[in-house]
Amino acid sequence: VEFWSDHFNISMIKVGFLKAIDDRDVIRKYAMGRFSDLLKASAHSPAMLAYLDQNTSRVGAANQNYARELMELHTLGVSGGYTQNDVAELARVLTGWTYTGAGDFSFNATRHDFTQKVVLGVTIPAASPTTGAAGVQEGEQMLDLLINHPNTARFISTKLLKWLLTPEPTTAQVNAIANVFRVTKGDIKLVVRAILNDAWLGAAPLKFKRPFHYLVSALRATAPTVTSLANMNGQVRVLGQQLFVFETPDGYPDTVEYWSGNMPPRWSFANTLANLTTQSIIDTTPYLAGTTAAAIDKIQSDFFGDELPPPTRAALLTYLNGGTFNGTRVRETIALALGASEFQWY
Repeated sequence: VEFWSDHFNISMIKVGFLKAIDDRDVIRKYAMGRFSDLLKASAHSPAMLAYLDQNTSRVGAANQNYARELMELHTLGVSGGYTQNDVAELARVLTGWTYTGAGDFSFNATRHDFTQKVVLGVTIPAASPTTGAAGVQEGEQMLDLLINHPNTARFISTKLLKWLLTPEPTTAQVNAIANVFRVTKGDIKLVVRAILNDAWLGAAPLKFKRPFHYLVSALRATAPTVTSLANMNGQVRVLGQQLFVFETPDGYPDTVEYWSGNMPPRWSFANTLANLTTQSIIDTTPYLAGTTAAAIDKIQSDFFGDELPPPTRAALLTYLNGGTFNGTRVRETIALALGASEFQWY
């Protein structure tokens, strides 16, 4: 869901409640289905049409925003073989694609350009305006063309490989997954399964947690009693990844280079979470049930999957032993563990 939310990024600041409908009826409904169903649902999503100004597009004044991102970000990729003329022609194909005030997709034939268009070498012949609502089929034809284009298979496969496995997939890996994409007709489950095979996954590098991942993993590790998510919503905003508000259509970046500079906010969050007395409260009782070494063992197991390097474990134990063994000292140690470099990766 997170991957596709970024792939088909929409800022709720611009579209408001329409994003909630998109999240339910597009992203969550088809995230593990077929790419064709997902793309078509997105193309008919009022949130997407509003976000990329497709609802303003009409014959004689075709808006190119959605047509461009449909090819550059959603299917073919920026190097996918299309031209600016293809963007302009596809924009003409999609004139009339809009939505109603109630948030439902609508095709307005009076806004559609019925003259001839040529997109990616495919000619759509001119049609009479009396064709009316059937003019929507021109856009449906282009969606099928993009779905079945070999560059779409490569682009989506490469992006999924980078998200799930490695920031630098090999040509052999891209070719293998693109083939699975084509053979399975874009079955997302089968593509993901092919990426996460034993050989590749075992050799995969660690991945830097984006702020939202970092916050969620901290909550899972500490298992606080949560009475309100208001504070956590505020924290993820301070960390820099408030959901559904990224302004540009490419979605939040997924690279260590983009996110590694926000360590101070992470350290601040770790301290805040460890010491909250309302809304999200960490129970220190289990850590105080035995020795200080046992408390560090619990942190090592719950926070690091028993893979904490000996030097970091020793540093945490030294800190815990450096003061009175009580709830306050445990909370401080938890904050240090959440701020450790090893906790920034998974």
